[in-house]
Amino acid sequence: MKILSLQSSVAYGYVGNSAAMFPLQRLGFEVIAVNTVQFSNHPGYGHWGGTVLEAEHVRAVVDGLEHVGALAECHAVLSGYLGDAATGPAVLEAVARVRAHRPQALFLCDPVMGDDTGGLYVRAGIPEFLSEQLLPAADIVTPNRFELERLSGLPAATLAEAVEAARALLAHGPRVVVATSIADGSGIACLAVTADGAWAVRTPRLPFDPPVSGAGDTLAALLLAHLMRGEDAPEALSLAVSSLYGVLDKTYALHRRELALVQAQGEIATPSRLFPPLPV
Repeated sequence: MKILSLQSSVAYGYVGNSAAMFPLQRLGFEVIAVNTVQFSNHPGYGHWGGTVLEAEHVRAVVDGLEHVGALAECHAVLSGYLGDAATGPAVLEAVARVRAHRPQALFLCDPVMGDDTGGLYVRAGIPEFLSEQLLPAADIVTPNRFELERLSGLPAATLAEAVEAARALLAHGPRVVVATSIADGSGIACLAVTADGAWAVRTPRLPFDPPVSGAGDTLAALLLAHLMRGEDAPEALSLAVSSLYGVLDKTYALHRRELALVQAQGEIATPSRLFPPLPV
């Protein structure tokens, strides 16, 4: 199966498409990557080269894919970092074009806009477009704790609060809300909420310093893969989180700042430690 992925790309390291493509390919999916930005590295380093690609560039690439029949082959769309608010409509148009060929195609929106460490780090207009346009069109959304609060307007400091905030997002259209980076004692939890219930997958917290980037992008890709394989939301989240934890554990052991996706690729295919989904 093929996935159209519209998000950022870096020449060095693993965020955006650079983080999503290999895990999806390792799980047997073909990825058609359309980049919204092209940077040398992620901005967490404090310096980077490259540029945000214009919305018309994104449209031109998608239009070319349509003409060669590639969009008709897609079973899902994955979106992430937009770069500019003007790119939002281009992403939404791409989703519509894929669904014109395959109405049941899944759309996972990773509403990248900020985090607890850096606050809001996207250009003006992006949070509003995510909330008002992409969120209602998505089947699955994967905000982190900061983004969940921003999208819902509700607190999400605890699992109980995060469940209520996620349910508020369900009312806007998505069928699955997966919230990441929820504090849970000395560990960390990811939460899956659907109309049928809420489940948390808890893992230890690895003390990265500086924080590693790209984990959310990788998780979104893994989650989409397992949902496309037919897993229900709690099982898909369990498998995705377990694989990501294996990658992060290897990354920490190697003292790397960038995800050890290649070195820990076995964890992507078969996680060595499975963290179960527990009802909340």
